Parts: sequence; structure tokens; C-alpha cells
Amino acid sequence: MNHTTINDSTTMSQPGDLHTERQARIIATALRRKTFATLATVSPKGRGHAAGVVYDFVDGALWVHTMRDGRKGLNIAHAPHVGVCIPYRRLPVGPPYTLHFQGVAELVALDDPTAVAHHEAGHLDSIAGHGAMEMDGACFVRITPSGTIHSFGAGVPVLDLVRDPLRTGARSAPAAAVLAHT
Repeated sequence: MNHTTINDSTTMSQPGDLHTERQARIIATALRRKTFATLATVSPKGRGHAAGVVYDFVDGALWVHTMRDGRKGLNIAHAPHVGVCIPYRRLPVGPPYTLHFQGVAELVALDDPTAVAHHEAGHLDSIAGHGAMEMDGACFVRITPSGTIHSFGAGVPVLDLVRDPLRTGARSAPAAAVLAHT
């Protein structure tokens, strides 16, 4: 097999490897099916901020609704590099599975042609309801994953995860391989 071991516990498949393609498909499916994430940003003073957000995954990016002059909006305008963690339950006990990655965030006006097209097609229904589109100062955030998308639990046989979570739980796939499956 063509694997690289990182810190004796994280297995990262190499590009072109069948394991990479399988993991990329698994991660892509989870990104599309889930709708909640934690978004981490950094303020102009270098202070970290993490907030739970509802998202829609469209055209290889997470879309979030926020206020341009709110903490998330101001932080992203200052520093577009963000961290994202998507937790989800697969088993009734133990820690949740997660997807986590770094990405680049961009503030997108509500009347941006791409945003309007996605909204009219119903692709942003999770984040555009409840009067969100009528709020003064509102905008979308488009977050494009970059580098590697890491996961815990996703794609791991349950028995392996239960028996040895520290050595078997982590998997990774290049963001480009994951986005090719979306």
C-alpha cells in the first residue's frame, strides 16, 4: 500500500492511491449531507474566534450566511484563511466523527450573480430562510477547502475504531481529490 504515517496515528493516502479515492468519496459525501460546522476565524488583533454555523455545500464550497459587520464578517475581511470542523454522529456512543480542514473564505454579496443563481436554484435553502435575505448588512461566506481534508471515523470500519481509535480513526485526502467528487 502507498501510505504515509504521520505521528504513528494518522494515515494519509498518496494522490492516485485507491485508498485516497475511496476516502475522498467518503469525505465528499459527508460534506454534501451535513449542514452544521464550526468555523474558526482570526481577528485583526490575532484573537481566535470559533462559531457554530449552518452551511450548504455547493460547487465545491461551503456557503454560510453572516453579517458583514459582525465578528465573522470582520474577521474574514481581515484574514480570509479559516479553519472548519464538521462534527457528526454515526455511533450512539463515543466521540463524534469529524471532518476538518483549512480553507479560504470570501465574503459574497447577497446580490452577487453566483449567489443569486444558487439561491434561485434552491441550493442555499438551509442558510437563506427566516428572513436572512432581507437583513441589512447580510452577506454570504464562500469557504473553499484547501490543502488536505482530515477526518476522524469517516471510512473506518466500526470494529477497528472501537478496538483502537487512536491508531485507526484518522484518515485524510487531498482537498482537490475530495472536490473532484462533489
